[in-house]
Amino acid sequence: MYQTINFGGFCDAFRALGREDQFTYEAKRMLFDHLEEVDPDHELDVIALCCAYAEEEELDVRQNYSIEGDVLEWLQDNTIVLGVTQAGSVVYCSEF
Repeated sequence: MYQTINFGGFCDAFRALGREDQFTYEAKRMLFDHLEEVDPDHELDVIALCCAYAEEEELDVRQNYSIEGDVLEWLQDNTIVLGVTQAGSVVYCSEF
């Protein structure tokens, strides 16, 4: 069965699986917009998204990947960066 959802339904799907805190509201919006742009017919799999994407502070990214230089530049060279939230966390594809 195929069902089209809006951003509210997208957020509800995270909540239904106990993953509402995996991403901030702003990061969920970035992720939703990215998926809509890349593949509007994307099949929603919240767990797969939680595994494939991350929202982290730059310092945590630097430590996790042993980055010496600019974190955003490194991420842009190695993966897909969806954006930076107003709080300063980076939303990116963590599968690379």
